[in-house]
Amino acid sequence: MLRPITVSRFSFSFAGRRPRLFSISTSPSLSVAFFSSSGISSAAMATAPVTKKIPHVMEMFGDVRVDNYYWLRDDSRSNPEILAHLKSENEYTDLVMSGVKQFEEKLFAEMRGRIKEDDISVPVQKGPYYYYERTLEGKEYVQHCRRLISSSAPPSVYDVMPTGPEAPAEHVILDENIKAQQHDFYSIRAFKVSPNNKLVAYAEDTKGDEIHNVYVIDIESGALIEKPLTGLTTYLEWAGNDTLIYITMDEILRPDKVWVHKLGSDQANDSCLYHEKDDMFSLDLQLSESKQYLFVGSESKNTRFVFYLDISKQENGLMTLTSRTYGIDTSASHRGNHFFIKRRSDEFFNSELLACPVDNVLETTVLLPHRESVKLQDFQLFNDHLAVYERENGLPKITIYGLPPVGEALGRLQGGRMIDFIDPVYSVEPEESQYSSSILRFSYSSLRTPYSVYDYDMNEGISVLKKIETVLGGFDSSNYVTDRKWAMASDGTQVPISILYRKDLVKLDGSDPLMLYGYGSYEVCIDPSFKASRLSLVDRGIIFAIAHIRGGGEMGRQWYENGKLLKKKNTFTDFISCAEYLVENKYCSKEKLCIDGRSAGGLLMGAVLNMRPDLFKAAVAGVPFVDVVTTMLDPTIPLTTSEWEEWGDPRQEEFYYYMKSYSPVDNIKPQNYPNILVTAGLNDTRVMYSEPAKFVAKLRDLKTDNNLLLFKCELAAGHSSKSGRFEKLQEVAFITTFILKALDMIPLVNS
Repeated sequence: MLRPITVSRFSFSFAGRRPRLFSISTSPSLSVAFFSSSGISSAAMATAPVTKKIPHVMEMFGDVRVDNYYWLRDDSRSNPEILAHLKSENEYTDLVMSGVKQFEEKLFAEMRGRIKEDDISVPVQKGPYYYYERTLEGKEYVQHCRRLISSSAPPSVYDVMPTGPEAPAEHVILDENIKAQQHDFYSIRAFKVSPNNKLVAYAEDTKGDEIHNVYVIDIESGALIEKPLTGLTTYLEWAGNDTLIYITMDEILRPDKVWVHKLGSDQANDSCLYHEKDDMFSLDLQLSESKQYLFVGSESKNTRFVFYLDISKQENGLMTLTSRTYGIDTSASHRGNHFFIKRRSDEFFNSELLACPVDNVLETTVLLPHRESVKLQDFQLFNDHLAVYERENGLPKITIYGLPPVGEALGRLQGGRMIDFIDPVYSVEPEESQYSSSILRFSYSSLRTPYSVYDYDMNEGISVLKKIETVLGGFDSSNYVTDRKWAMASDGTQVPISILYRKDLVKLDGSDPLMLYGYGSYEVCIDPSFKASRLSLVDRGIIFAIAHIRGGGEMGRQWYENGKLLKKKNTFTDFISCAEYLVENKYCSKEKLCIDGRSAGGLLMGAVLNMRPDLFKAAVAGVPFVDVVTTMLDPTIPLTTSEWEEWGDPRQEEFYYYMKSYSPVDNIKPQNYPNILVTAGLNDTRVMYSEPAKFVAKLRDLKTDNNLLLFKCELAAGHSSKSGRFEKLQEVAFITTFILKALDMIPLVNS
């Protein structure tokens, strides 16, 4: 079923004593001097930008807030004064970090040196072709490729795409490197092959604002077959060989309309299948594994209902599959003469799996009942099998069930077979599989196990590794330890922590440095997965940990419910409890504890920095959602209306005061803060650049310490930073350098 991700303010990213290289002061009225063993460096003196104050008074429920930096918001992203301010922040950051630029470049080379730059993804069979992506040495972007399948044998877990001189020739369908040459930012986030394998429709973003143009090309020639469709989301599917179904957004970038486009016709003549007028809801689109039905979901944070389109009977339009009932969340797929439906409600909070006949959607049968200790997260349908993705005790698992022949009655499922995994903490994700086969494809990784793709024979119970990410530079997973610990939250709740360290470098006596990552929103599960660039921290003796705090979905639906709305502060206090646990149990000390979070995780960073600044040595807040009250009071800002069910509606007094009590911008006060790096993207539509800009300006004005406070705004990127793979890695190297600098772990450069 592989349910689409709902639109939200999230994204993910993870980041003996050495001689001291420099001393720093970043108070707004002071300058920063850089010292080395040979005296003051060429950077000489750097002065932090001083942001002018223009008081903007806001009153709600008799409460007055004054925002001196409200003027930094410019929805057009074109105000010369604001752009100049952002550039001055970037210049200041560059100057402050100039003394360690040489180290940063070495670190980037080290990270890049672990990558096998010329590589291909695991091929996916579609009709008579293998489809895959190729990366080339030195190139930022992928090529989209295919080859004919030369064998007529049925699919097997042992299949290998032939690549020798006798194999069918590789055909490069699209080279993103060529397309990206004229753009500072380039991203393709949907690449859809037509059922007859003759055409491709792909969605292109050239700014980072997640507003896409869709191009349809002939696969063999690469020629455009019509002018592009403009202003689309990435929700795009074929309905036959000459029809596209797609979704567009309204003025606040909420996916609100689903359209039918006949190839060769003008976009202005496309017909609207459905318009979602409730601004609390957003639309999504998915194709059933059987390729016979398209499902349109309309979703808020608590409610989701589904329409279906029979591709063979498009003239019937959208039909209702599940009703619009507050608090009921459904998603669906199809096999034979049945729809399969995952349904969640307040009563069945961890979801149940149902089936209903295609010709009578009201006649439901429970296949998997609700279980309080097991969360049904997703499912994947095959002609003869069902793969169920669940979570138990905070860990993902896959269970395989055999299904009766198509046409026979369905009943409660029994005797499922679980797939075994070896690490104590790990990540498992579904991958694209062939519906007509008995082969399930999934990916697996852990904090010490590189990204691996497996084919699993559901008849025989055999897993075959198809590919494991190559990590160069002498990587040996046996050098690393992964573990899971439990911290007790302030209310007695046990919070899981995933931990990674290099066993030959750490002492576990309180003297080791540690990086703690957190997110905790939108029911997102931050499962412990592999990241090669993280080795540059761990191989220097830094412990890496993830706090699986409430507000995420790691421990089931109630874990999420207990970290949102009027329980949101549990997210922050859970993180603090995890940090305190790590200190108390001698994984680190407060003087060596660094923290990292991005987007909604950036909100987490801002909140805990205000609450417990004494607990941390350094913090990285990536594209942070920090101006919570002001943003959530403004329905013209993208995502605001749809997120009142996540954070609360501050137009209601109870929510206003609760949100104000933790909103990072509203709670900055005169106190000492640790070293802080804040990042932003000018074209970000999920978290406007002005939020982190305000956060930094107010911190500079009020904080009483001389620690680093740096702000880096990418002027040609959005929420996910730059688009090229090495460009992204350069940002990781920069952030890692900041952390190592704050920990005083950068060696002196020979003069």
